[in-house]
Amino acid sequence: MSGTKTPAGWLASVAPDPEACRRQWERDPHGIALLPAGRAWDVLIVPSRLGYPALDVLTRVLDRPGPVLADFGDARTGFFVPPGTAARWLGTGIRTAGYGTWIVVPHPGRVATGGIRWLVPPDGFGTLTDPALLELALHEAAAGPAPDGPAR
Repeated sequence: MSGTKTPAGWLASVAPDPEACRRQWERDPHGIALLPAGRAWDVLIVPSRLGYPALDVLTRVLDRPGPVLADFGDARTGFFVPPGTAARWLGTGIRTAGYGTWIVVPHPGRVATGGIRWLVPPDGFGTLTDPALLELALHEAAAGPAPDGPAR
């Protein structure tokens, strides 16, 4: 699956019928499809109050994190991680989507006008966020901003 060179092709490759998935994206005015997690990726879904700061931490330490989604109400952020991560994740307050679950995925080439959207779209090469780095980023995000000066 990692040999696919387009983001849409990489995402659609996990669908039971990749061509039907592509047609769904083209026909759906919102450009979304339902795809199975657990094949090429799992998704860790965190409250956006932690997700956005964690993404900020990740973008400071990585050239490019894996794909990241924001949901319809901007309440949750979904980080694409390697398959199997959901089954082993122990973090409190974090939802997981792994083998046997499905998620709504927008077409990676469309600009969202609302609803679910990519904060970091897939690159087509299968880049995923390392769960250990994500965990560290979530801890840093939960700790809050660093103080501006020395402690008083």
